[in-house]
Amino acid sequence: MAKKKKKAQKPQREFTRQQLSHWQQQKKRQRIIFTAGIIIIVVVIGIMGSGWYTSQYLPLRQTAIIVNGTEFSMKYYVDMIKVLGSNQSGQNLTYLVDGAVTTIEHNELFRQKAQELGFSISEDEVIRELKNNDLPDSDVYQDLVRIQLLTMLLLDEYFDTQVPVSAEQVHLMAMLLESEAQANDIRARLGNDESFAKLAREYSLDNFSKDSQGDFSWHPEIILKESLVAPVLAYAFNAKAGVLSPPIYDESIEKEVGYWLVRVLDRNIEEDETHIQIILLSSEEEAWQTRERLSTGEDYAALARELSQLKGVEENDGEFLVMPGMRSPVIDEFAFDLEIELETVSEPLRDEDALTKGGYWLAKVADKETDRPIADDDRNWLKTKALDEWIAALRDDPSNEIDDSHLNSEKKTWALEQATGIKF
Repeated sequence: MAKKKKKAQKPQREFTRQQLSHWQQQKKRQRIIFTAGIIIIVVVIGIMGSGWYTSQYLPLRQTAIIVNGTEFSMKYYVDMIKVLGSNQSGQNLTYLVDGAVTTIEHNELFRQKAQELGFSISEDEVIRELKNNDLPDSDVYQDLVRIQLLTMLLLDEYFDTQVPVSAEQVHLMAMLLESEAQANDIRARLGNDESFAKLAREYSLDNFSKDSQGDFSWHPEIILKESLVAPVLAYAFNAKAGVLSPPIYDESIEKEVGYWLVRVLDRNIEEDETHIQIILLSSEEEAWQTRERLSTGEDYAALARELSQLKGVEENDGEFLVMPGMRSPVIDEFAFDLEIELETVSEPLRDEDALTKGGYWLAKVADKETDRPIADDDRNWLKTKALDEWIAALRDDPSNEIDDSHLNSEKKTWALEQATGIKF
C-alpha cells in the first residue's frame, strides 16, 4: 500500500522591520482612539449624572418639614403632592403645595399624640391594608393608611370612653313657618286636633322638618343644638311633654322662599328692556305691610334699603334695567306685562327660588326622659366631634415644634413641578 505524501506546510510569513513598525504604530493608534472614546463617554455620563445629581437627587433629599424632631424630605413632600393631586388633573393645582404641608404636619402630630396615648398601628397591619385596597407600598401611602387605621382605633377604643352612653333627651316635633301670623294660624289648627306631621309636611320651610314630617326624634341637647336655635332648644328642655310652644322667632334661619314687590319705572319696547325697582321680603305678611307703607307715600328707595334682603340694595336702591330671563320668572311676568301701568307696585309675588332669612318655629315635646340611652348614630357623632376637637387642639399645643421654614415659595413651586410635570 502506497504511503500518502505529507502535505507541504505553508511557509511562515516573515515581516520586515518596516512592516512590523507600521503594524505596531497602527495598533497603538487604535488603543489611543479606543481609550479616548471611553474617556469621552465617561465624561459625558459624568456631566449628565452631575446634572441629575444636583438638580434631582440632592434637592429631593433636602429637609422639607420637621415635626417634633421627625424630618420629612422634599421627596416625601413631592410624593404627598402627587397623592393629593392624583384625582385633580386639569385643575388649578397650586393649592396643593400648602395642602400637602398641612397634611404632613397633621398626620405626624396625630401619629405622635396617638402613640403617647398608647395607640399605634403595626407595619403588618399597614401592609395588609395597602394590599387589600390595591394601593402602592410607598412611604406616603403607608402613612396615610396608618392615620386612617389610627382614626378608627381611637374612635372605637379611646373616644368611645369619652362619650356618655345615656343622657337627658326629648322627643321633639317642630316646624318652621314664614311669619308669626302663619304660625298662629297653624297653632290654632293644631289645637283643633289637626295632625302635626301633616301640617309640617305641607307648610314647613325647613327641609329636614318638612321631609321628616316635623319629627326630630329622640336626641340629647348637644345633638339638637346643631340644628335648632337657642330659644327652641331652651323650650324643648324646659317645657312639659305634650305642650305646644308659642311662635319662636329665628332670625338666622335661611329658607327657600321670598316675596317680591315690583315697581315698573320705564319700558323700552323696541329693545325689550324694562327699568324696574324691586324689594325682596321674608314673608307674605311683611310684603303686604311694606306695600301698605308704600301706598301711604313712603319712599320706595328708603324702604328697599331698610327692608329688602336682596344683595346690593344699598348701592342701587333695588333698581335694575332688565331683559326677559335676567330675573326670576315671577318678576318677568309682572315687569313685561304691557297692561301694567308705569309706577304700579305689584302685590306680593311668591318666589320659591328666592333665599331669605327669618322664620318662626312651632315646637312640641312629644315625650322626654332624664336618663335615656343615646342612639348609636348620636354617639358616633359625639365621638367624631370629640376627635375633631382633639385634632384641632394638636396644632394649638405650644409644646409642639413644627418647622416648615425650609419650604419657601421657590421650593414649593419646584416640588409642584416635580409632582405634576407641569411648568408653573
